[in-house]
Amino acid sequence: MCFSAEVRADHGAFLRLFPKSKLSIEEFFKAYWKRKLNPMLLFPKAMDAQFAHPMTEREQEIKALIDEFNGAQVMKYEQTLFKQRARLVAAKRLLQEKETKQALKDQRIASEKIPWAMSKLEDLKRVDLKPRDSRIFPGWYAPVLIVENGEWVIKPMRYHCRPEGKPAFYDTKYPGLYNARRDNIRKFWKGQFGHTHGLMIVNGFFENVKRHNMEHRELRPGEEPENVILEFRPRPTQDMLIACVYSHWTPPAGSDEDDLWSFAAVTDEPPPEVADAGHDRCIVQLRHENAEAWLTPQGRPLGQLDEILEDKERPYYEHRMAA
Repeated sequence: MCFSAEVRADHGAFLRLFPKSKLSIEEFFKAYWKRKLNPMLLFPKAMDAQFAHPMTEREQEIKALIDEFNGAQVMKYEQTLFKQRARLVAAKRLLQEKETKQALKDQRIASEKIPWAMSKLEDLKRVDLKPRDSRIFPGWYAPVLIVENGEWVIKPMRYHCRPEGKPAFYDTKYPGLYNARRDNIRKFWKGQFGHTHGLMIVNGFFENVKRHNMEHRELRPGEEPENVILEFRPRPTQDMLIACVYSHWTPPAGSDEDDLWSFAAVTDEPPPEVADAGHDRCIVQLRHENAEAWLTPQGRPLGQLDEILEDKERPYYEHRMAA
């Protein structure tokens, strides 16, 4: 399962590979408006950054929504910082008089939250991008390229697919729907496979593995499984075109739910070096020459689409422990 990926969120990356592609500005505006109403929606900073220098009125409106959101976040973390600093001072003063469990707890929590809030403020205020600004996780939004009405368009979609026609509670009933397994793609994903395909551009991906699997050994007596996170990068370094399926979910009549664009990355059996690292799945990297056929699946035999997924790019995926 690809639980996290480092995506290319800038339009320029898509343009270099697909000159016909263009941003769906209206869908980006809708997404940022939804985030204004629901600050729990998560977007990578790198996606925000592409609107840093707006050229059109709509882009200026998106930039204003981003600035408003960031301003509110700054205020929230500054309030947290003030509160936790006061909490730490009070705890230290009390501990000078008498050691209590509550004072020790307050000191510990405040000491953890102060640097956390400071790092959040630093991330919000800086303009230079770092690799972590491009990472997405399940439930986050990312730019996905699709072909719609003959046009190559990039839309912000949630990385956790809710199939059209299914109830909204699928989000919690099936928490793993950010990946579409090839061995189930003709069954569970039959409404998307052969109908609604997309791709995202990725530089690297991250996987959860068990330490004993990574070290090729059995658990020791009394040892509990330990999770570690591995970062995988293609060698040679390259932009990877990751096969996706997507859904444009629309609410049933009478519902107050919003419509939702969401997607899942297609995964397959891992190449030897990924399996050797202890993981049993891997995202499917399309060949550039197969991208158009993948993005226009309507009317194509499913066997042909399977062949595209089988005829994937095959770099060496080097791994290391994630920071």
